[in-house]
Amino acid sequence: MFPLSRKISHLCVVHHHLRPGGVRRIIELALPYLVEKRPIRSVTLAVGGAGDAGWIDALRASLGGVPLQVVCEPAFRYFSGQKSTPGALRRKISAALVKLAPKPEETLFWVHNPGLARNLLLADELRRFAARHKTTLVFHHHDFWFENRWTRWEELRRGGFRSVDSVAEAVFAAGTSAIHATINRSDAAILQRHKTVAGVWMPNLAGRRQPCAETKCVEAAHWLADRLGDDGPVWIFPTRFLRRKNLAEAVLLTRWLRPEGWLVTTAGVSSAEERVYARELESAAKRGGWRVRFRILEREEGRAPSIPALMAAAEVVVMTSAQEGFGLPCVEAVAAGRPLLARRLPNVVPDLETFGFRLPWLYDEIWIDPALLDLGRERRRQWAAWREWKAEIPSSLRALAGRPAVLEISGSGPLPFSRLTLTGQLEVLAQPAAEAWELCAPWNPGLSRWRNQIASGRFRVAAWPRRADGLIGGRAYARRFWEAIEKRSSVDVSAADCHAVQRDFIGERLGTGTLYPILFSAK
Repeated sequence: MFPLSRKISHLCVVHHHLRPGGVRRIIELALPYLVEKRPIRSVTLAVGGAGDAGWIDALRASLGGVPLQVVCEPAFRYFSGQKSTPGALRRKISAALVKLAPKPEETLFWVHNPGLARNLLLADELRRFAARHKTTLVFHHHDFWFENRWTRWEELRRGGFRSVDSVAEAVFAAGTSAIHATINRSDAAILQRHKTVAGVWMPNLAGRRQPCAETKCVEAAHWLADRLGDDGPVWIFPTRFLRRKNLAEAVLLTRWLRPEGWLVTTAGVSSAEERVYARELESAAKRGGWRVRFRILEREEGRAPSIPALMAAAEVVVMTSAQEGFGLPCVEAVAAGRPLLARRLPNVVPDLETFGFRLPWLYDEIWIDPALLDLGRERRRQWAAWREWKAEIPSSLRALAGRPAVLEISGSGPLPFSRLTLTGQLEVLAQPAAEAWELCAPWNPGLSRWRNQIASGRFRVAAWPRRADGLIGGRAYARRFWEAIEKRSSVDVSAADCHAVQRDFIGERLGTGTLYPILFSAK
């Protein structure tokens, strides 16, 4: 049934790290299904650094006897933390790939987040290796570098990529017949407009879990109460400390809708460029005495309750992200039987609705009365940040750049909270929560209804859809994966096609609708 896949006996999974997060979660969920009933004789996990030993042991036990080897190659880590020259890094990466695939024709490289370009040398050497040896290559794109990450352009240039087109050739694997998997349909649609680029929609897998054991749920509740200092209701956002998660908005929602509640996030800061954002937000929380605990699981892995147990012990799951590829917490909240309060992201919610999810607590925007901040100063901040951000974009692309939404708003109407700078968001949060709510409630009738429901103990929980298992369950995921391998073209994608597909993506990502000041300015 799978003649091409029968030639593949070795699956090599490549990622920069094994820190807790969405990519690691997909690897742990998917691998057992990918090797089930397939002729995979060995699996290698090739990463930039060692992960949690307990997590690796659990992954190994899940593979049904298929041996798992973990290879740590420091040259696979983020380029920003490397000390070697680009040339030396290329040589290290190339030598590592030869060892990882002693039989290239029998090896499948499943490469996570090459389009994020945290180490574009790794992506480029992988595509060169695949082009030389006709190795099967899956580039699994969870995020892209051109999506509100233009500060990375100078880093790419330091790595030897002197033009936007040269970046495209690495990201979209010029000279290979690589498969490009995206986690939402909107990204897949752009790829599929370019017929020689093998794009496939591969939504993240998630399954309906058994209810969390009562003992585990009670243990998680006690653990939270011990860390927080009381047993108040907990609203949880399972996430790393990232600007795109729009964490100040989660604070605002919790303070307005559940004043006696705690907001808890799980993991820590994932890169140096997020540290200013984290420091500013945590300092404001300390000054204001907010009932917030960021990164509660940092340095606690292996000792703390699992995230599913913490979600089950929480009152509400929150997801206020300004930018997501899939929105896994949405699905996991439903699987855990918990209410979900989330932004209606235009590239996420339509996919979830296709799977049958009907999420009752979705909002498009939180509207802020302009009396809560100095609007003149905020506009000046946004002008300055926007000009600085635009200067970071390659000159050939600047004409495509839209302007931040707040700069387009005239009159005395409300402002979208997510479109403020972090300084503007913190200015709003510095106001007494009750007074801010009174000013803003008329602009947010949906939140007013939800506030009344919460106050009366009516928490609306979405049901797990019957057809979801057949669409995003583990076996459905494995079937989609192996069918993509089977159908892959033997025609190599040209450099020109890579340039064209990346330009299509960039044209979309630079519009006003995707510009959030918190993403192009740390403050």
